[in-house]
Amino acid sequence: QVQLVESGGGLVQPGGSLRLSCAGSGIIFRLYTMAWYRQAPGKQRELVATVTKSNSTNYADSVQGRFTISRDNAKNTVYLQMNSLKPEDTAVYYCNAAITIFSTSTFWGQGTQVTVSS
Repeated sequence: QVQLVESGGGLVQPGGSLRLSCAGSGIIFRLYTMAWYRQAPGKQRELVATVTKSNSTNYADSVQGRFTISRDNAKNTVYLQMNSLKPEDTAVYYCNAAITIFSTSTFWGQGTQVTVSS
């Protein structure tokens, strides 16, 4: 059974930092592209950052230079370090694991709330 469990969300003031974690089980973690998505109220889910199995990273323009995605395959965990947080970063953040072997398989975590407010 595949599980992705996010943690680290919470309430933070503008300009503050948070680090999200996502622990995976039931998959060969090191083979998967890992990603963070977010969904704000009334908006569609959007891609925030990805890290491939070869450790290549990519970011949405809105978080470039403020957020850093990383992975620790020994711990089956992916992280999202979020700095200089803005109120518009408020959303539920979801962890995603994806692999393509003939077809694409993808798995989601349950989400963790991040609220940026003074």
